[in-house]
Parts: sequence; structure tokens; C-alpha cells
Amino acid sequence: MSSAPLSEVLGPEPARVEDVLTRWAAVASGRLAIVEDHRQWTFGELQTAVQHATRCLTEAKIRSGDRVVLVCENSCGAVALYFACTTLGAWPVIVHASLSEREIDEVAAHSDARRMIFAISTSVRARTHSARCKATIHHVCGIGQIGLGPLNEHAVPELQEDDPGDGVAAVIYTTGTTGCPKGVMLTHRNLLFVAGATSDARRLGPEDRVYAVLPISHSLGLAGVLLGSLLRGATIRIPPRFDPQHVVRALAHEQISVMIGTPSMFAIIAQFAQRKGKVPILAPALRLISSAGAPLDSGTKMAAEAAFALPLHNGYGITECGPSLTLTLIDAPPTDCSIGHLLPGVEARLTVAADESSGELWVRTPGFMKGYYKAPDETRNVIDSERWFRTGDLARRDVNGNYFIIGRAKELIIRFGFNVHPAEIEAALNEHPSVFRCAVVGRASGDTEDIVAFVQLADGTAATACELSDHLAGRLAPYKRPTEIIIAAQMPVTVTGKILKADLARRLRESRAAA
Repeated sequence: MSSAPLSEVLGPEPARVEDVLTRWAAVASGRLAIVEDHRQWTFGELQTAVQHATRCLTEAKIRSGDRVVLVCENSCGAVALYFACTTLGAWPVIVHASLSEREIDEVAAHSDARRMIFAISTSVRARTHSARCKATIHHVCGIGQIGLGPLNEHAVPELQEDDPGDGVAAVIYTTGTTGCPKGVMLTHRNLLFVAGATSDARRLGPEDRVYAVLPISHSLGLAGVLLGSLLRGATIRIPPRFDPQHVVRALAHEQISVMIGTPSMFAIIAQFAQRKGKVPILAPALRLISSAGAPLDSGTKMAAEAAFALPLHNGYGITECGPSLTLTLIDAPPTDCSIGHLLPGVEARLTVAADESSGELWVRTPGFMKGYYKAPDETRNVIDSERWFRTGDLARRDVNGNYFIIGRAKELIIRFGFNVHPAEIEAALNEHPSVFRCAVVGRASGDTEDIVAFVQLADGTAATACELSDHLAGRLAPYKRPTEIIIAAQMPVTVTGKILKADLARRLRESRAAA
């Protein structure tokens, strides 16, 4: 590369997500961009793979404005197919191959997809979906085999935007933890704002190697990890799926410097390392670990920090916002579970009642979505005339500007007239050494609500509901203690480990109906 400052060599910031690749390929084509278990690509090779994939999709009659469902797990090929879609002006609707047949079919139907594309070369689950959908197998130079679903001749392309940054660069269907999934339309400008703000906050640069365990079907995995890393010339290490043994091996031998994951991922890694006698984890190049995607509790934070011998940073975001809104400061590692400070360019306000120290969080950000696909009324319901977005989360802010999430407004439980936040009970339960995951939901009971806690125990441990109840007795006021504690063999979770509380609430309703 030239000896001139990097910003001068690279030129202006990209207007579209695929520009992230083209500008690095132009000035540093030999720099390593992406690595998986049995393949690695430089920026030049990644750009070439995208060009081959673009030709394949053009021959498959994909047009600008078409919705294209990309069924994948993380891989070099999936990344190339994503950029091929955006290069054509098509809208990538990215879904993880672990989703059920019903879930994938519903996304394809709702998005009125022109085609479904299956990244089958490294995903058995994508191959299974491909066969079920009667996809034809094609070989793409550099990528390998992909599956092309039948052409939807009736799909009507969306109109192209005059401003390239306003075009849709991804449609992410929400996980539906509190209701039916909706297609969040994120533009090039949305994703690039989050990519730039988060990579700058994490001080990513060409010397970094980022372990990309979050799936690109997740908005944080796409914007904050994939695009954020490539934007700053960092190398991405992509495992096909989360495996704590793979993580520990990569940290020890592959010069991983940054890892971003969900709290449950860090809990699993810490538990695995403890069980294998590998604490502290050998990670000679690791400088930053950061949690996102779900609330972080103190028990998980303490366990992760002991395992990694590093502070666990934290952040907060929502898919509709691209997703990131806050991050803790690199130079001021948090000792608590704060979600940190607002990213530059993000605004926030709290609707605080006169007798409350917290309120519902509203935000305004350049990362805010174009809207929910085919749902203009639902879009209007979450944003006001001044572009403030209602997050639905309850938060507080301390005197130093740190924000804390204390619960979901819709999850608030009214117990004998008292407001009970499930997050507070969950945090107390997570302090018990036998608790691996837990979730608290309300259940209507006359003129009040019961508090029901679902608990999944850590492997190799045992605890009864009575023992857990005794554990909470010294930590919570009587009205906050669960009416019932249910020990669950497994919890319903998303691919990133987020607990699906709507499923748990449905179980309670069904069990009551059957009684």
C-alpha cells in the first residue's frame, strides 16, 4: 500500500455496502479479508468471488428490487452471495439455515421472493432445505455449489431509489420474541452508519482479526461484525456455527484479537473452559471481548471475565436501528452491566414518570430502518413525527452518561399492585451457580399476576425449585419472588441464544387450558 494516510488512499466513505469491498480490493487486494476452516480469501479474491456470484444471479434472472431469500450459515460463500445480491440492487432477505421449514417458507411467502438461494457448500442444513424446495444445483467459481430455488415469475421488483444510500441492503426478519416476526428493511446508509460507528468505538483496524461467531442473518452479525470489520480492513474469522471448543482453539492458535458474542455464548465458553481446566483461556492476541444481542447479567459477566482475564464490554441495540445504539467505552471498562454510552450520532430520551427513576427509552439514529416490509401501519406505530423510535425497553441513565436496561415495558408484571421487572428476577437467579439460562414471565391470576420463572440448569449441576426459591429469598422483596419455578430441560432460543419468552408464555396458557 501507499505510504499516504489510509483515509487518503481509500478515498471517501462508501455509499453502498459493496463499496466496502471494492475500495479495499483496489488498494490492498492481497490483504486477508475472510477465513473459514478450509478456505481463506484476500480482498481481491473475495471481490472476484462476488463478481462470479453476480453473474450467476444475473443468469438466474435476479433483478434490481427483487427480494432474494438467502438461506445460509456463516461461510465465505454466503458472504459473497450477500454482496452479489446488493451489487445487483436486489434485496437480500437473509435467514439462518437452522430455521424450520415453516419459518423459512413464511419468510419467502411474505417477502414475495423472486428466488431462494441456498449456500449449500458448507451447510448441511441449507442443503436439506435446498432439496426440499427442489432447488437446482449450480457451481459458482470460487464458491462451490449453491442451490437456486424455482423462479417466482409473479414477483414484482421494488422501485429503485434515487439516492443509492437509500436502497435496501438487507431485510432481517425479527425473531418474534414478543410477537409475529416482521421484515425490517435496512438500507445501505443504515448498515454503514452502524458499521462505521461500532468499528470506530472498538478501534478496529487492519491489524485486527475478528472472530465472527454471530450469524450474518442477525443484524449485529451483518452490520457490526461483518461490515464493520471489512470497512476497517480487519480480517474476519468465520466459523460455520458456534462451538466453544472451536472458539478456544481459535483463540489459542489464530491470533484472534476481537470477539463479539451474546451473553449465552460467553456463558457457554466460560463453562466449557472451566470444565476442561483451561481457565484462564489461552488467547495471546485477544484485546477485546464484547457482549450484545441480549441482556447481560452480573453472573455471566463475572464468569466470562474470569475465563478470559479481560473485562467484558457490553452494548445495546435493536434490529430496527441497524442495530447498535450504545457501547461501553474501551478506555473505561465497566464494572457493572451498563450498556454504555450512546454512539456518536445517536440521540435518546426517557419518558420518565414523576415518581420513577427510569422510563421507556426512545431513540433517534441514522441507523433507523426504512420500515417494516409491507407493514406501513406497524411502522407508524413505533416512530413519531420527529423520527423518535419507541424501543419498548425500560432504561435509566446515571450521572456519567451510562445507560442501563432494566426490562421490557411489555413484560412488566403487576403483582398485587407492585411493578415487577422480570430482568431483576432473572439477574438474581443467574447468580446461582447451577443456573445456565432463565426467563421470567407473567401469568394472569384473578386481579393480579403470578410470576413464573423457567430455569435451565448448567450441565453437571443439580438444583431444585425449592433451593432456587431459597436463593432468591435473601435477594428479592417477597412480592418479587416467583410464584412458581419450573426446571426446564431446554429453553426455546434463537440461533444467537436469545430466549423466546413468547413461547414460554404460550406454554403456560396451553397448560392452563389443558388443566
